[in-house]
Amino acid sequence: MNQVELKDKNLFYIGGIVRDKILGRECFDIDITYVGDAIEFAKTINNAEILKINEPFGTVKIKLNGLEIDLASTRDEKYPRPGHLPEVTDIGCSLKKDVQRRDFTINTLAESLETGEIVDYLGGLNDIKNKKIRILHDKSFIDDPTRIIRALKFSVRFGFDLEENTRKRQEGYLQNINYDMSYKRVKKELIETFNLNSQTAYERFFEENIYKLLTPETITAPSYNIQKLIEKYPVKDTWMVYLGWMNPDKLPLTKRERKIIEDYNRLKTEKFDDDYSIYTAFHDAEKESLLLYAINIDENPVFKFLDELSKIKLNITGKDLQEMNIPPSIEYSKCFEYILKSKINNPNIDEIKLAKEYFKL
Repeated sequence: MNQVELKDKNLFYIGGIVRDKILGRECFDIDITYVGDAIEFAKTINNAEILKINEPFGTVKIKLNGLEIDLASTRDEKYPRPGHLPEVTDIGCSLKKDVQRRDFTINTLAESLETGEIVDYLGGLNDIKNKKIRILHDKSFIDDPTRIIRALKFSVRFGFDLEENTRKRQEGYLQNINYDMSYKRVKKELIETFNLNSQTAYERFFEENIYKLLTPETITAPSYNIQKLIEKYPVKDTWMVYLGWMNPDKLPLTKRERKIIEDYNRLKTEKFDDDYSIYTAFHDAEKESLLLYAINIDENPVFKFLDELSKIKLNITGKDLQEMNIPPSIEYSKCFEYILKSKINNPNIDEIKLAKEYFKL
């Protein structure tokens, strides 16, 4: 945090960076709040280059001494529709009013850039000490249901428990969910939570009925150690391995995420008679889809493919066939398929010999 060379009585580190410093954890997100109008303040900083301004939210990105810094004005917010994005109502409000709009007390701490003093209006220091996650008011989850997923994430990351009233409010909301919510925000929190690759998060997500934010139907989750599976076979979209089997159609999925689900649904219809049928079914599917199949259907063909079959590659090329005086045609691909099928059953087979056999040379 010392790399930010700004000094002003109205500048404060805020939220996660202060929490993580107290916990002795590394933090990569540096949030700085200016008590007042941060945009106007930025214009007064010597040698600062203004890179981007977001007037409605009172935020500004500057470049100072080679470092890009995000500054936010203190602001208040209101939720015109529960579960949706809040509206900014008061840019330049007091620091106390600013922290009162946040999710949990552990994220309301501020540290003065000028003096290093910790400002704690809502008991965040005590909750960190007692390892508690506490909402700021009783309608917190009604305003923003994604806070339930965030609470799970922080609980898993830090080993904290939900404070009694917070747990009560969570349980109450999950029995009466308003499904008119921002699923873009839900997806963001799911990604951050399940990309931690935590079996504990997975089990609690279902045991505590947090999954009902995605569907009102009762679901029994697969009993499988997904954490160990991903540790052995790392993937790009970890969260999809945990939740893709649910077909989470409420979420705004990317093209690749949709393909993961489509590949998995296709694999569920496949029958495997031999190693070649495993290879042909799996080789074009996303790796996440294979792990979904392992978790929900059968791990054996998946392990066979990932550990052995996926490593089998053809060495023969079209150039080799041309040197045999075989003109390019659709027969090339049929020949390669013939060789591959044989090689999967016998990896040490002579590919040139097989090509000659195919073309009856």
